[in-house]
Amino acid sequence: MEHKRHTIHDIVCGMEVKPDTPFNYSYKGNKYLFCSQVCMDRFKQNPEIYLNKPVAQSPQSTSIKYCCPMHPEIRNSTPGDCFKCGMVLEPVRPLPTGAKTEWTCPMHPEIIRSEPGSCPICGMALEPKTALLKQEENPELHYMQIRFWVSMILTVPLLFIAMAHVFSGSPGMAVVSPSYQKWIELLLASPVVLWGGWPFFVRGWHSLISRSLNMFTLIALGVGVAYVYSLIATILPQIFPPAFRDTHGNVAVYFEAAAVITSLVLLGQVLELRARSRTGAAIKALLGLAPKTARKIFTSGEEKDIALDQVHVGDHLRVRPGEKVPVDGILIDGSSLVDESMMTGEPIPVKHQTGDKVIGATVNGTGSFIMEAQRVGSDMLLSQIVNMVAEAQRSRAPIQKLADKVSGYFVPAVVTIAILTFIVWAIWGPAPSLAYAIVNAVAVLIIACPCALGLATPMSIMVATGKGASVGVLFKNAEAIEVLRSINALVVDKTGTLTLGKPEVVSVVSLNNRSQKDLLHFAASIERPSEHPLSSAIIESAKEQSVPISNTSQFKSITGKGVQGIVDNNKVITGNASLISESGIQITSAEKKADELRAEGQTVMFVAIDNKLEGMIGVADPIKSSTPEAIDQLHYEHIDIVMLTGDTKVTAEAVGKKLKIDQIISGVLPNQKAEKIKELQDEGRIVAMAGDGINDAPALAQAQVGIAMGTGTDVAMESAGVTLIKGDLRSIVRAIKLSRATMGNIRQNLFFAFVYNTIGVPIAAGVLYPFFGILLSPIIAAAAMSFSSVSVISNALRLRHARI
Repeated sequence: MEHKRHTIHDIVCGMEVKPDTPFNYSYKGNKYLFCSQVCMDRFKQNPEIYLNKPVAQSPQSTSIKYCCPMHPEIRNSTPGDCFKCGMVLEPVRPLPTGAKTEWTCPMHPEIIRSEPGSCPICGMALEPKTALLKQEENPELHYMQIRFWVSMILTVPLLFIAMAHVFSGSPGMAVVSPSYQKWIELLLASPVVLWGGWPFFVRGWHSLISRSLNMFTLIALGVGVAYVYSLIATILPQIFPPAFRDTHGNVAVYFEAAAVITSLVLLGQVLELRARSRTGAAIKALLGLAPKTARKIFTSGEEKDIALDQVHVGDHLRVRPGEKVPVDGILIDGSSLVDESMMTGEPIPVKHQTGDKVIGATVNGTGSFIMEAQRVGSDMLLSQIVNMVAEAQRSRAPIQKLADKVSGYFVPAVVTIAILTFIVWAIWGPAPSLAYAIVNAVAVLIIACPCALGLATPMSIMVATGKGASVGVLFKNAEAIEVLRSINALVVDKTGTLTLGKPEVVSVVSLNNRSQKDLLHFAASIERPSEHPLSSAIIESAKEQSVPISNTSQFKSITGKGVQGIVDNNKVITGNASLISESGIQITSAEKKADELRAEGQTVMFVAIDNKLEGMIGVADPIKSSTPEAIDQLHYEHIDIVMLTGDTKVTAEAVGKKLKIDQIISGVLPNQKAEKIKELQDEGRIVAMAGDGINDAPALAQAQVGIAMGTGTDVAMESAGVTLIKGDLRSIVRAIKLSRATMGNIRQNLFFAFVYNTIGVPIAAGVLYPFFGILLSPIIAAAAMSFSSVSVISNALRLRHARI
């Protein structure tokens, strides 16, 4: 059986077009065909965008580069040793041709690097900009784990020796004499601080020279002060004045504090990196949906499984029971129930038959069908979703400005407080006062954690966008998440939003004794070149009744009103009452019947032939079964529903009354919708607009939040802040609930970070000592600091289980 057929595709959108389409345009001697006036106009504006194909990337250089397994940011063109840790550099495996991974900071998405490393602003480990399905272990996590375990092995005996005096009869006190104890502690602590903590010193130094003070500035200062002080006290104890000595004349050392702080910070980094990797689980899950192969039907009739990257637009593919749909396309033979839950969040399989579009990565049921590939590779809806979620995860919410502003002053303020703490304890503290001054100043430096403050917003945004994608809600950026929670008015287009978007001819009223089939013949013929949904309904009705359809000449479309042209040498006009009246044709005699049809919820299209009104066609668009439930849910969320439609007042009110719409604005042309939304905003309302993302683009842009309903097209994603994979108003309810849960989660994170530092810094400074004799050990401060950022991330991860 021959399945391959000759097809012509619109160069703009990729849709199949017929050779006799009226939308054609010649450019540089070539004729291009389009599916609609919209695509043809876009091509006319800049043809070269669509004609110039991307140039394949040249193969990468075959020259070998070498990098450090501990510090992948260190790269040389020749073998040698890493200047950071001294390890031998290893050859770098080149990426496949054309492959490119960019690395960015989760807290500062403006930082983009071609290789892994540290953020120059906050010092955090950079992450891949887009998650990879077979992503190797994070190199930062790998070498942090090695440093942590080596440091812990040395820190445990060090801590035991240093703290042995608190255990009566400890064998450590009997084996290690006081004269050798300091030197043993120095021996154990030096590898921990100088090797295990080396990344913190490097990042702290970079923060100083770049004038971007961050958490590593504080860690480097705190650990460095404790270690250097103890080192000098061990080597040259005689230089210290009495203020540093205890009652026995000994100068205390704090090697165990420096080592334990380093180990705890390393543990915090390991836990944080692991938790951060889980925020990208949603993208990895989406990538995992894609099948690896497709079964192609060749022109010879042979069928063969091929790799997914070998599928091209126009290929015919067989999808067998239980298989995943390989790419986006249209079903051309057969039928089946398809599970689209991974895209839409709806568990009920959707019936698909010839002519219906199918989405790549969805799961076929028990039927078998043949499809034609229309979107492959990066053009697939799945690829667009992955890219959109990744971009949204890196975007910044307006509330982040508060955290950024506080963080800008935070580190200098902490350093100042640490200096003041040292001065106060040195002057008024008990003996040995200077020793107390150093310990408490170090505790202040260590406990302050601006990292938790900086992570509060980005981590919640990353988890929320992933959660939204899993239920068919795509946020374009973090701002859309933040604003959506505050809306109190939802403006909806009737066709395709409240209704199925597949209008049907309900009634044909013929005047002047002209037969209904004759009237339908002229109406279908003049409407065939039009892209309007009502035109499709009339053409479909004519085909069902076997009414012939003629070619049209001198076709003209009047936006928002109707069409006109020549059919069988007769001038034909179809459209609303305004277009007919402007053409000088009287419609008074038909208005009564038209109002009756409108009262039943039908959209009335008048048909005039040779400047004489010949009849009316009533078209109705069935209301989606989910719409009434969705409107009830939106009302429960205290959101007013405003219907904005081009239909007449009678028709709009018939639909509005049935659905309990709060406000109806009818007779609105597409170019007037943005003005109407602005009027609502001028009344003090915070407006979200739900439309198809193409004709409603100006209105979507005018609203505080634009919502594209069920299109999944490039234009929809570009013009709207939120895209719903499934055209269902209930998805808007989900989006709003997720938005509110996310902002609540962010407020919790910010509250935790602010309160933690507000309480922790004064305690570390010793404000409780005069009243309760309580001092905060630098070791306890390090533990609290390390787990604060982990707590923020853990709280953000709770969004994955939010009930929406």
